Amino acid sequence: MTSKLRGAILVALALSWMQSAGGRLNAQPATEFYKGRTLTLLVSVPPGGGYDVLSRAVGRHIGRHIPGNPQIVVQNMPGAGGVVATNFLANIAAKDGTVIACLSNNTPFEPLFGNKEARYDAAKLNWIGSPGSEIGIFGVWHTSPVARWQDARTREVTSAITGVTSGHNLYTRVLAETLGLKLKAIAGYPGQNEIYLAMERGEVDGTAYILLNSLPAARPSWIAEKKIKLLLQYGFAKHPSIPDVPFAPDLVANEEDRLFMQATFGPLTVGRPFGAPPEVPRERIETLRSAFAATMKDAQFLAEAMVLKIDVAEPLSGVQLQKVIADANAAPPKVAARVRALFGR
Repeated sequence: MTSKLRGAILVALALSWMQSAGGRLNAQPATEFYKGRTLTLLVSVPPGGGYDVLSRAVGRHIGRHIPGNPQIVVQNMPGAGGVVATNFLANIAAKDGTVIACLSNNTPFEPLFGNKEARYDAAKLNWIGSPGSEIGIFGVWHTSPVARWQDARTREVTSAITGVTSGHNLYTRVLAETLGLKLKAIAGYPGQNEIYLAMERGEVDGTAYILLNSLPAARPSWIAEKKIKLLLQYGFAKHPSIPDVPFAPDLVANEEDRLFMQATFGPLTVGRPFGAPPEVPRERIETLRSAFAATMKDAQFLAEAMVLKIDVAEPLSGVQLQKVIADANAAPPKVAARVRALFGR
């Protein structure tokens, strides 16, 4: 037997063993698989913001609801408005159920929005759940001369954003286009915490993208002490806690603009979505979905959520998220084209 033939046989045997071992690992029941393992929970934003607070709280409790009680390690992976983490989840992360992520809510819709950096099919990711839908807020610091949303029609307002692919930029441009607001996007902020610091320092007037559910966790005193002016709210419905803040869809001039505005609200619908890579064994996805749902009802988690001011009143299941995201990414070409035009795509 020649050395070349011997080498080829050894390679074939090694590949066969690896495939067999991988098959056995993927076939291993979830009740056995997670025992003694570590589950990594990625967060697509820097530390300090509402997403990070939520993710770390979930990480402290979800392990109790997964058979085998794996250790949970939270790891921040910011960049490109959440696209870096989503690309990693879709293309690089282990597809065995040991990696999940809390993703920026714009990321499931970036392919629809024409973002070429989004190298994934959001409908093929495995969605696990969300603590609930979000309400977006256009707000400015209390020292800003802008007192009402109408003032932004005649006076330029600087709106901090994290990047061109972020929800900050999306809603800055949506509000500007549909309501005629003179919003000037100021880029370069790594995350929401840095945007809040910029508002406090007077570097910007405010931002067109504040999530009402996460603001109390990141800045508990802002609303109560009137440090921020809430100029507009937007989403699929007004939030009962701020009834006097104008609802943006009620203010658009024509039906086409209203439908366009609603089409951009997919990220708000999914709230702060948790997902897993594609091709993870179905039983493990069901296990993770069940664990997330149980965490949202867990008395210890809910007690901590109340202290941290995390709103989990109406969580969404993984099945619900999967449908919302699949439906949105199948939007009519005319709707997608107008959204893409916002970014020059």
